[in-house]
Amino acid sequence: MSEPAYPAARAISNPVRLHFSRQLAEERERGTHDLAREPDNPAIEAVIDAAFWASLLRQEHYPPRFSLAFLAPEQSRLPLTFERPLPLTPENLARLAPAVERPGIHLGVWRENEEFYIWGATRTLPVLCFVVEVIDPGLVVIKHRRAAESGKFINVAVLEGDRVRVLDRKSVSLEDPPALVAVLLGMDVPTSSADSIQVLIQVAASMRAHGRGGSLLVVPHGSEAWRESIVGPATYAVSPPYAELAGLMLENQAERSQRRWQEALRRAVDAVAGLTAVDGAMVVTDQCELLAFGAKIGRRDAWLRIDQVVDTELMDGAIGHSVHPAHFGGARHLSAAQFAQDQIDSMALVASQDGRVTVFAWSRAKAAVCAYRVEALLL
Repeated sequence: MSEPAYPAARAISNPVRLHFSRQLAEERERGTHDLAREPDNPAIEAVIDAAFWASLLRQEHYPPRFSLAFLAPEQSRLPLTFERPLPLTPENLARLAPAVERPGIHLGVWRENEEFYIWGATRTLPVLCFVVEVIDPGLVVIKHRRAAESGKFINVAVLEGDRVRVLDRKSVSLEDPPALVAVLLGMDVPTSSADSIQVLIQVAASMRAHGRGGSLLVVPHGSEAWRESIVGPATYAVSPPYAELAGLMLENQAERSQRRWQEALRRAVDAVAGLTAVDGAMVVTDQCELLAFGAKIGRRDAWLRIDQVVDTELMDGAIGHSVHPAHFGGARHLSAAQFAQDQIDSMALVASQDGRVTVFAWSRAKAAVCAYRVEALLL
């Protein structure tokens, strides 16, 4: 095996190996079945290195986007295997990328006699399988499947050129993160709310993807208090609440495993997230019911104007510090921070046109609004 030419691949390999080692050990103690095999440093370096250099190539003028999964063919429930495996090279990855660029498809990579090869493709992965996804040229995300089935993987680290960001799920500054942030970091949340949070994460990712920017307010089901933070009657209030997403979440697990249900959920998520492109904020309940969009946020009567939030970047070693809400952007961020201060049981998400996503939520532990930059977790 040749030495990795991408320095960040070696720099990140040991932290990534330790992460997978700890997580796999925890799942073994829990008795979890269908666990992936633990990747070692050479495997981590080789897969990241090949993925990074492939991301800089072009196929018919298109940058390659693909996902690599480190597993043997027998670990996939229905592998698509090549008659002759291909060497793991950037050129081979770039040529194969157009065939596997759709979500949920991974090129399978394994090793034999210290040589790494591409054996085919798969839609199924074991729990905690080491995955490297190419998002854009030079932008690579390391992730793994959750123990429970979910459409969103856990992101472990983000590599962008020579910038390496390790996502810190055990940050000492996260005393009481909002449930959405906790799920993105792989933390446990009450089972009763986990499904709705997963859908809200998909809405946030879709809101980021449309590229127009937007604001999303998540308020408690059955509460009308949010209206006290909206200027005048919301122009595009919805009555009765639009409940397609909520209805889909009521389906049983057998139905949710069907492709038609997953497609219906994806279409509903994109339809709802598209409303955030309208100027103003979209309001949904924590049970995924749409209440309004295009709403203008105002300061609640008799409440103080917000002038400080705790900047909480979710990276290894990051330390939260107080800043003015304008530190994150313009009017959208300022109004979202104000909403989070005035509506302490709610949460506000803001997506910028450049792809940055910030969650504002009240922290009872800090008695202040915390701002969590989560775009790296949504990739």
